[in-house]
Amino acid sequence: MIASFEGRKRLGQVFTPDDVARALVQWVVRRKTDRLLDPSCGDGRFLAYHSPSTGIELDPRNAALAQERVPGASIYLAEFFRWASTATCRFEAAAGNPPFIRYQHFAGKTRHLALELAHKLGASISGLASSWAAFLVVTAGLLKPGGRMAFVVPAEIGHAPYASPVLGYLCSRFQQVRIIAIRRKLFANLSEDAWLLFADGLGSPTDVIELSLFDKFASFRWTEQPTRRVPVSSWRDAGCRLRRFLLAENALSTYQSNALKPGVSRLGEVASTSIGYVSGANGFFHLRPSEVKRYGIPGDFLRTTIRRSRQLPTECVDRQTVERWILQDEPVMLLDLTGVQELPSAVISYLNSERGREVRMGYKCRNRDPWYAIPDIRVPDAFLSYMSGRKPSFVRNEAECVCTNSVHAVVKKNGHSVHAIQRAWLHPLVDLSCELEGHPLGGGMLKMEPREASNVLLPIDNPEFAPSEMRTLKEATAEMRGWRNYA
Repeated sequence: MIASFEGRKRLGQVFTPDDVARALVQWVVRRKTDRLLDPSCGDGRFLAYHSPSTGIELDPRNAALAQERVPGASIYLAEFFRWASTATCRFEAAAGNPPFIRYQHFAGKTRHLALELAHKLGASISGLASSWAAFLVVTAGLLKPGGRMAFVVPAEIGHAPYASPVLGYLCSRFQQVRIIAIRRKLFANLSEDAWLLFADGLGSPTDVIELSLFDKFASFRWTEQPTRRVPVSSWRDAGCRLRRFLLAENALSTYQSNALKPGVSRLGEVASTSIGYVSGANGFFHLRPSEVKRYGIPGDFLRTTIRRSRQLPTECVDRQTVERWILQDEPVMLLDLTGVQELPSAVISYLNSERGREVRMGYKCRNRDPWYAIPDIRVPDAFLSYMSGRKPSFVRNEAECVCTNSVHAVVKKNGHSVHAIQRAWLHPLVDLSCELEGHPLGGGMLKMEPREASNVLLPIDNPEFAPSEMRTLKEATAEMRGWRNYA
């Protein structure tokens, strides 16, 4: 019996297409006598292409399927990191598709052991890392000198901060490291994109990351020369973000030279960007105008708020925008009790309602004093969308609204006006910069963290751009949007 979808999701199990598994094993195995390791073998589809193999599997049903599929393999029903901590055998090759479990669920003793093993091997992986990162490092530690490995990895290896220690570790240990970036999805049912990682020659470092670009897996040929050879030093200079090297060299050169133009600044030089407040219970602290009326809550204790990016208009949140929300009875009234010494009876009654008694026991509320006082409520000069399709929206805040952490709060600085920033935001340089400084979220979406937004290039003082530069910027932006599958 195969585990349910929810069970597979919990374990980070995504079964690899057979043609992908076959290609990785065919590359990684050089001799019939090579011993192959799959640290998360699932139902054994990698091991099936090379019988002298060892597979580790946590799910007993999958372990049984793997043993049935590859009778000659050694299948261990175990948690990989616990197994690896006592393993004395070493392997010529490793291949697989390690589980992709985000840090929120990759927790407890398992995560502690995984990070400890990685640290002993020389890779300081963040506690915010997803599980695959530690799988790669610990697996590399089980190879013999000269060994090689080939893995399916999330495209996050090209941009996630927690991925940089992994890629850095591999470059310091392997003579050859190659990333295969594939534009079309390997896994049609997943929003995340997947790439391939090859590493060869354990025991000698490399100063170059090879990057091969393919439109789809069917066009992949390992024997072809890499599309780009990225010096490790250049990768580090780029903030350890390999994703920007998906661009052709002339496009990347145009982007980098424009960053040095007089009149071009980073957004962080003209404005500060931060997340909005965290209420701990949006459904309770955000009220509709009809609810405000029903409970009799005075207006002095309410603020109009932006709850999510889709609420934002195109250019400006003004009084007409707010009036429209109120007429539509939207839940945009934030109950703001920060610093209030005496609560009116209507507010006390609302806080002591059945829902209020439930909310105060939630994690955020029970860990603040008083539980109903939401910190970090501020009125920004503008809003920046957190997640977007085509491009993050930059919207003026003329109505003096506040915002949740689903929207970024922007406050101007160094004498620059919001109107000037907003005009510059329309430039093609900003479009490309958002693609390179932000990162794909999956499903074609672009995500922009505050630190990423601060790095966006902004032609704030109207520098001149040649027509050829403008054309290159627009073409490069379309290319990067294609890589995140934005239609």
